[in-house]
Amino acid sequence: MTSPAILEDSALEELAATIKTWGRELGFQQVGIADIDLAEDERHLLRWLDAGFQGEMGFMAKHGTKRTRPEELVPGTLRVVSARLDYLPADVESAKVLGQPETAYVSRYAVGRDYHKLMRKRLATLASWIEERVGPFGYRAFVDSAPVMERALARKAGRGWVGKNAMLLNPRAGSLFFLGELYVDLPLPVDPPFDSEHCGNCSACRTACPTEAIVEDKVVDARACISYLTIELFGSIPERFREAMGNRVFGCDDCQLVCPFTRFAKATAEADFSPRHDLDRASLVSLFAWGEEEFLDKTAGSPIRRIGYERWLRNLAVGLGNAPWSESVEAALRARLAFPSDLVREHVRWALERQREKRGRLIASA
Repeated sequence: MTSPAILEDSALEELAATIKTWGRELGFQQVGIADIDLAEDERHLLRWLDAGFQGEMGFMAKHGTKRTRPEELVPGTLRVVSARLDYLPADVESAKVLGQPETAYVSRYAVGRDYHKLMRKRLATLASWIEERVGPFGYRAFVDSAPVMERALARKAGRGWVGKNAMLLNPRAGSLFFLGELYVDLPLPVDPPFDSEHCGNCSACRTACPTEAIVEDKVVDARACISYLTIELFGSIPERFREAMGNRVFGCDDCQLVCPFTRFAKATAEADFSPRHDLDRASLVSLFAWGEEEFLDKTAGSPIRRIGYERWLRNLAVGLGNAPWSESVEAALRARLAFPSDLVREHVRWALERQREKRGRLIASA
């Protein structure tokens, strides 16, 4: 960290207000400022890790207390500027697609371009504007790219509360937004934390979870979460979860879609988040037919790219196994029986068996 200029309290108050104004000018819906005391959140994280709920996500424990103590991750940090950016594309249907088992469901944050670069560039611009105002100061920008407790920091910055599905909920936006942070060594005045919670007796998210991954309020067992199974898990998807996955092939939005506060979510104005290659409504069969080059081409600049072609086919095979029987579905699966990956072939065989059972029931009922 660079030693910043000494600023009077009145100058810090003015700077904090200006940072929020600049944030809105850069396209963020909200910007808040938090202190770095995450002691209670650290205890919650340690309990979650002790229970093994992180599954194969070893990175959740890898960095020790750097995740919950910002000054250890970036020495000199005094405050965190937390920014929110809405991502829901306009005219994208979600519940309807979930009810179409032959259509692939991709989590709505991933149907467009990757958000990391866009948000990081804007945070860097915000930092440069601050530097122009106060001179050199220490900072680092993060967008889901380091051990950062982004939801806890956003809560402390007054952006919302942590709901029963462990997502950050905002009373005017639900949870369909990205978060990014600037760690700074400026002693800015902080915003009051969002300590009130508005979930009340509502348990819609827990009821809606297809795999019952929300094991208690604010606690998600990632090992059962469809987002984890389709994105973070490298190996075989446990068979006990496959039917419940339905047509969800990259992530899952169910607990967010049923949240009463989601009705307040506004469509994003960011063109980068608009659906590409019909990923908001493409059929399972059409996506399963992509060759590896086509996959790499069509997922360039997309969050989907990170899971790679093999796991993309794995996920789609499960979706096809859950789809209604059709000749095209069965033919698509048979065409992958010799695919040079044990992981893909195993899921294709499972899906084919499911399709044959469905075909048999159709014949028997005819």
